[in-house]
Amino acid sequence: QVHLVESGGGSVQAGGSLRLSCAASGGTARTYSMGWFRQAPGKEREGVAGLSTIDTTTYAASVKGRFRISRDNAANTVYLQMYNLKPEDTAMYYCAAVESDLLRGRLDSTNYDYWGQGTQVTVSS
Repeated sequence: QVHLVESGGGSVQAGGSLRLSCAASGGTARTYSMGWFRQAPGKEREGVAGLSTIDTTTYAASVKGRFRISRDNAANTVYLQMYNLKPEDTAMYYCAAVESDLLRGRLDSTNYDYWGQGTQVTVSS
């Protein structure tokens, strides 16, 4: 069973950048499809970015061109690089994993089995 720990959240001004990390233990990150999700107060959890086992990426329309998901197999870590952050990006960000190659539905939270505890991102205007 894989254990996920997110880090890298914080407070930034609009236009700034952050890089979130998701460290995996108890499993090998490259054998898992990985996803980043976020949830703002009073809103449903939404998929932000997904990464298949062969590193095919998927992004939500709201972040495409600004966010990038990547994997470092040696470090067993998945990253979410966020550029040009906007106040509407403010949310708790969660990392998720499933030990299969998601050919579709990489932004669907119901397809993931393992979740981290989240890291808060706050963007001020």
